[in-house]
Amino acid sequence: MADSHKVPWTARLRDPRFRTIFFFGMASGLPSSLVFATLSIWLREEGISRTSIGVIGAVATPYAINFLWAPLIDRGRLPGLCRWLGQRRSWIFGCQMLLVPVVIAMGAQDPKTAAVSLAVCALLVSFLSATQDVAIDAYRVETLKPHEYGTGAAIAIYGWHCGAFLTGAGALYVAAAGGWMAAYIAAAAVIGIISVATLNAREPEHPPELTASAKNVVDWLNRAALAPLRDFFARLGWMAVLVLAVIVFYKFGDAMLGRMAGVFYVDLGFTKIEIANYTKSVGLAATLLGVGVGGWVCIRLGVMRAMFFGAVLMMVTNLAFALLASSGKDFGLLATVVFFDNLTGGMATTAFVAYLSGLCNVAFTATQYALLASLGNFARIQLGSVSGWAVDALGGDWTLFFIGVGAMSIPAIALLWLLVRLMPRIDRDAGSPSA
Repeated sequence: MADSHKVPWTARLRDPRFRTIFFFGMASGLPSSLVFATLSIWLREEGISRTSIGVIGAVATPYAINFLWAPLIDRGRLPGLCRWLGQRRSWIFGCQMLLVPVVIAMGAQDPKTAAVSLAVCALLVSFLSATQDVAIDAYRVETLKPHEYGTGAAIAIYGWHCGAFLTGAGALYVAAAGGWMAAYIAAAAVIGIISVATLNAREPEHPPELTASAKNVVDWLNRAALAPLRDFFARLGWMAVLVLAVIVFYKFGDAMLGRMAGVFYVDLGFTKIEIANYTKSVGLAATLLGVGVGGWVCIRLGVMRAMFFGAVLMMVTNLAFALLASSGKDFGLLATVVFFDNLTGGMATTAFVAYLSGLCNVAFTATQYALLASLGNFARIQLGSVSGWAVDALGGDWTLFFIGVGAMSIPAIALLWLLVRLMPRIDRDAGSPSA
């Protein structure tokens, strides 16, 4: 691929690198949905309380702390698989093969009589998925050139949402026809099929810092864990604190909404098929459109400005759920709110991923990206775990809950405004601050 910023999207989509990134995005989205939206709907149908559903959502914590073992994925080599597939693909494929039996085991549990076993299985799914994500994110950053990060982010998110759709809407359709066990077996089968893309992918070239052998354990720890942190703060200086604050607060509103969305739909009286038809299908179409728009905005306006507009729009759409809550079971309003929420979410997420990619040094890709992404995930997961309690504390008043969710976007908007003012020159291609 030529190093031109004017390469058309159609040409980039013909590039085998981007096709691989799409399938890796699917691989990342498939298990994620099983421990977020789909699990919440399953538990609510079984009569589990909103507070308990929120607490169980804490099993997604590995997504927030995977930076702790990211150095191992950057430097550690899996015996046998690494020699066959290479550093990145070996970790991706290994996680995928372990996910298949664990997802099946998760579907075999009864939420009423085996809640602990279900939580353990969900935790294992989260751990394997979060580990896979570290290697996938590193693969994307190492495979692409900086000016391709915006497009790469968009395509990865396209894939993620297609995967999440299969284990979201797809799982609901299968569950409605054959039960939840059948739904999770089908999800496991899809994960196994997608793993073929890992075998067909091309391992990226790694920088010398990644492939060099360590002299001893201390040297290994220095290269794997300490060097990536020193590099990040050395490049950004004191502005690193502001950048990290933006990452933490950016998805605050969506944290509360995401965990309780499925529960909210069930409480309004929507069935599994209706949720699949109106929220998952419409949501997927809107997200895919939003991701494309987000990629275009990143190229035209710069990544940080795209993030700013995305944060504002997310606040508005989160508030729209308050209108839906006050209106009750309204199919037209549901479709409208879901469409615009997913449209703006796709735009914002594309900009966010492109920004994180641009902040990474390719010498420490897995560790740095995992650390940055984990900061954002930590806020989402921990806030999401108390979202059910918040609804119950408000007496089940969903309208008031969503008003509060919308207000939680204000800190991110203020921080982004400040960041754009302090860094007026923006690298539009990589999404990182210009020197």
